[in-house]
Parts: sequence; structure tokens; C-alpha cells
Amino acid sequence: MEKNGGDKRVQHILMTGAAGDIGTRLRRLLKGVYAHLRLSDIRMPADLAPDEEFAAADLADYRQVEQIVAGIDGIVHLGGYSVEGPWPTILQANIIGCYNLFEAAYRAGVKRIVFASSNHVVGFYPRDRIIGVDVTVRPDSRYGISKAFGEALGAFYADKHGLRVTCIRIGNVNDAPVDRRRLSIWLKPEDLAQLVRIGLEHADIRFEIFYGMSDNAAAWWDNRRAQRFGYRPQGKAEDFRAQALAAQELLPPDPVGDRFQGGPFCSAEYDADQRG
Repeated sequence: MEKNGGDKRVQHILMTGAAGDIGTRLRRLLKGVYAHLRLSDIRMPADLAPDEEFAAADLADYRQVEQIVAGIDGIVHLGGYSVEGPWPTILQANIIGCYNLFEAAYRAGVKRIVFASSNHVVGFYPRDRIIGVDVTVRPDSRYGISKAFGEALGAFYADKHGLRVTCIRIGNVNDAPVDRRRLSIWLKPEDLAQLVRIGLEHADIRFEIFYGMSDNAAAWWDNRRAQRFGYRPQGKAEDFRAQALAAQELLPPDPVGDRFQGGPFCSAEYDADQRG
């Protein structure tokens, strides 16, 4: 990132949601990159190393959030409820928790936040349409609604208070795409780390939305905004096409989910008239 005039002041990093799958992958990739990496979650990571700092916190409790953001320059916000769930759960973890995180960060003088948004913010766009980051949100779930809220919150704190905020609409982070849909939305972990570093370091970041995907030939998303900031994904979903399509053959058909980018998040609880 130094060739882009990187922000070397951002050296004390907080990662929320560090015990989750993405957090576990990402903390290994960022270890040693910054002077100080503080990990947080509601539970301790099972593989916490002796040289890693961990601070437990429930994001729905503002006082606990105040404690974990103290002395921090930048935040990678992965924390919250990571799948669809009942509204009270989504509300506490992803709405109230997200607000607490941004507000406490602002009050503590945090410079940058990278917010883990989701493809489910735009899940109800059809698969035959390529979309950029400037489309109207069409969330496919209560979870997707909460991520749209997080993006709006990030824009507010960037415009009103000057935080530098990057929202990454993450597709599917895995070692390889495992079905047809994920040939379009796959994100290699190392490519996610690259996007996170752009958000934490790039001198020209103010408020940005990027799509979290690798170099996928079947992509549904226009990711030129990320490319403008130097994003050069290394993963290629096409390298795994044969395996992904073979796995797809074992899955039952999903007449609704197979039409939309959000897949099964769209078909769950769906009762609209499909003729419309």
C-alpha cells in the first residue's frame, strides 16, 4: 500500500468478530502487518495464540464497545450475527451493535473503519444483470437489511464526522467456490485481506463501497471502484469451475433462489407472486 501513499498512522487495529470463520482467516493474514492487532468477539477464539491480544465484548453494550476501541486507529468490523435470523437478534447484534461501534469509534478518535457488508444488501437483483455499487439496495433478508443500515451509517459518519469508511459487500469467503452461485461471488481470503488493507491504508479513501469478490469470469458485480484504488485480485473462480458445477448437480433446484443473486436467502420465507 505504500506506493499509493498509504496512511502509516493507522497501526493500532481492532478486529471485531475475530472468532468467526472470516475473522479467523483474516487475522492470520494481517498478523504482523500492523504494529498492534486487538481481537474481539463475544467468545474467545479457540486457536488464540499466546502473542495475540483478545478483549471480549458484546457490541450491543455501548460501555463494552468503548473499552475495546480505546487507543485504536483503525477498525475491521466483522462482528455481528452473520446469517439470517429473527428480528430481535438482528436488531441487537447488527443494528444496535453497529451503531455502538461507529459512535464509540468516532468519540475515541478512530481514523478508519472497514465495515464487512454483504452481497445480501443487493440479493434481489437478478443473476442476468451486472450491477455496480451505485444501485438501489434490494436486500434479500433481515440480515441484508442490517448490512444496508451499516453502509448508511458508515456514509453518515464519513460525511458528518470525517471518518474514512470502506464497506465491503462480501460474497463468499472460502478456499474455493463450491457451487454455481459461488463461481460468481467467490472471494479468496488473500483478496479480502487486500481489500481490507486498501480501506485501512489508502490515502484517498473517504467513503467507498467495494464488492468483495475475486477475479471471477461469471461475476454479477462491476468492481471498478475497488480497482481504482489498486485492487488486483489473485483468485480466479474459473480455476474451480468443474468441481463447482459437479457439486451443483447434487443440490436440489431452487426456483426462486436460482433466479436471484442472493440465492437461498431470497427463497427463504418467499411468498410473492412469481408471475410478477
